[in-house]
Amino acid sequence: MSEEKVIKIRLHQAEKCFRSARGEEQQALAPVDLEIAAGSFVCLVGPSGCGKTTLLNLVAGFERPTSGKVEIDGCPVTGSDRNHIMIFQDYGLYPWKSVLGNVLFGLRARGISADEANERALVALDMVGLRTAVDKHPHELSGGMKQRVAIARALAVAPDILFMDEPFAALDAFTRIHLQDELLRIWQERRPTVVFVTHDLDEAITLGQRVVLMAPKPGRIQRVLDIPLTYPRERTRDDFAFFRRQLFEEFHLVHQQAADDVEYSI
Repeated sequence: MSEEKVIKIRLHQAEKCFRSARGEEQQALAPVDLEIAAGSFVCLVGPSGCGKTTLLNLVAGFERPTSGKVEIDGCPVTGSDRNHIMIFQDYGLYPWKSVLGNVLFGLRARGISADEANERALVALDMVGLRTAVDKHPHELSGGMKQRVAIARALAVAPDILFMDEPFAALDAFTRIHLQDELLRIWQERRPTVVFVTHDLDEAITLGQRVVLMAPKPGRIQRVLDIPLTYPRERTRDDFAFFRRQLFEEFHLVHQQAADDVEYSI
């Protein structure tokens, strides 16, 4: 008998509109419905302008929906939450603080004692393989190491939810694959709910239990695809290729629809 899933994040007809400089209302995100189970790993994927980051900002509490509902644990999202951590592409490290100092910052800001904060920070740095780099500063680190510091800083405060906005986009392919593997290992140990934005279809299939493919003009959900493959996922296997083909076919439809819209408008 399968275990019943607990819904962590729920969007119901959530829509986001902005007003342009000329005063025109623009729909960035059409009304969407989406449920994300507690402890799951969900990837949002799609072309630029499809509303991935807008949707992420709504569930993270950085923006409010124009209409509809956004809920976490059954409660309306009215702002950011200290138990829900965002990891960005640009790392967001304090350049004047050491690796350890960056990870300690959030812990100390929560009033955690120095001894406990130090212990938790070192455990988090161990998890990302940076225990020997505690005294280094950001300018001494590679891009991959900086992103691992950002992940360690998030893990140290034991968040319920990790929001990740294309965190590996600026990294080389080898570092990116390594950090994907590290992130999966940590997620399997800790089981936070992860909402991960990417424009890379292979990354989405590698990481996500579910992949939410989004389309532009306006931003909307095109398809939600379950990926029932065991971890770790081998990119050269036929079953991986099967899901890649499905996403590429949907992706082609998204681009074809966008091209048809442009042709029609001309």
